[in-house]
Amino acid sequence: MDALIRAESADDVAPIHRVIERAFRAAAHTDHTEHFIVAALRRAEALTISRVAEAKGEVIAHVAISPVCIADGTSGWLGLGPVAVLPEYQRQGVGTRLLRSALADLKALGAAGCVVLGEPGFYSRFGFEVMDGLKFLGAPAEYFQALTFDGRVPQGEVTYHKAFSVRG
Repeated sequence: MDALIRAESADDVAPIHRVIERAFRAAAHTDHTEHFIVAALRRAEALTISRVAEAKGEVIAHVAISPVCIADGTSGWLGLGPVAVLPEYQRQGVGTRLLRSALADLKALGAAGCVVLGEPGFYSRFGFEVMDGLKFLGAPAEYFQALTFDGRVPQGEVTYHKAFSVRG
């Protein structure tokens, strides 16, 4: 699938909202607040990376990356998500390209690592894995994975930005 991967612009806010809402509409593993979370992250200026995929002038996918806190005080770690692709464009490589681009941006920014709460089979393809000592409470351990860019693994509970608690 031919899609342009680029940074979010001011004109993308409403299309991103729609993409995220549609992408998660039929998902069983969600409380359907992902679009509210991204809006709250944007308002808090906590979107370290916000990239879109565009095809035929339409935003068809989005990825957000924001800071996380780790109990041991380690800095430079971020949280991936949500990642959203319009249903009609899923399984065509758009999400993979978008995610690879975002991770490359993180490395270029000098990030120490990234965590994700999601499908292990998908995210392991990008190098994410369960790391001993790094925890996220409230989810099965196999769904919380990390990717270190500097080889060091922090220890302790990970907390996402407070925007992840919005409900509408």
